[in-house]
Amino acid sequence: MLILVRITAFVYAAPFFSLRDVPQKVKVGFSLFFTLILFQIVPGQVQYDGIIGFAALIISELMVGLIIGFFANISFYILTFAGSIMDMEIGFSMVNQFDPVSNIQTTITSNYYMYIVMLIMLVTNLHHYLIMAVADTFKLIPLGAAKIRPDLYLLMLRFIKDYFIIGFRIVLPIFAGMLIVNSILAILAKIAPQLNMFVIGLQLKVLIGLFILFLMVGLTPTVSGFIFDEMISMIKSAIKALT
Repeated sequence: MLILVRITAFVYAAPFFSLRDVPQKVKVGFSLFFTLILFQIVPGQVQYDGIIGFAALIISELMVGLIIGFFANISFYILTFAGSIMDMEIGFSMVNQFDPVSNIQTTITSNYYMYIVMLIMLVTNLHHYLIMAVADTFKLIPLGAAKIRPDLYLLMLRFIKDYFIIGFRIVLPIFAGMLIVNSILAILAKIAPQLNMFVIGLQLKVLIGLFILFLMVGLTPTVSGFIFDEMISMIKSAIKALT
């Protein structure tokens, strides 16, 4: 039961596994079969006093699975932030779509990066790393031995710092292109004040933005590398904070 609780909490909080597109029966079935496999190899025995003690162990294992899955999943929010900034610069910020990962309304570019990075994750078998990571947690964090420390907020503060740094790294080409476009429009406004720069700039920014996004397709593996490195780092830090 304790193994099942940790695995199920992780599945419902981890990237890809927690998607709404994944059927509930698949999540439950995967958790059950994975639990049956781990039950044969997870060492140690659990001691508790009465129903209250067992309930405390259930809550402890639930928190372990949720914390590890959550810190693995929040790395994808960097793509939402970067895509929103890009669309604000290009002029697509008024168009919103539903994001199946974060379950919120996001912009077009955010959804594009979310899907493409998720696809790269599946192609490179990073989801296998997540499964192996949660299996290894039973060696590092035995059943009933988790320590939910109050200083976990420090891990979140570190992520917020990386959130902005990695996000602006992804957005940098769009920033550079829009800076050049705005400089050209400012010069044209002084040279030919009779031209309506608002109408010209709106169309020009969309064209330049789409062209830069086309050129940035080749940088997608680098973007996914940023996200995956941050995900692995956050998983390791979360496990270390719980031991």
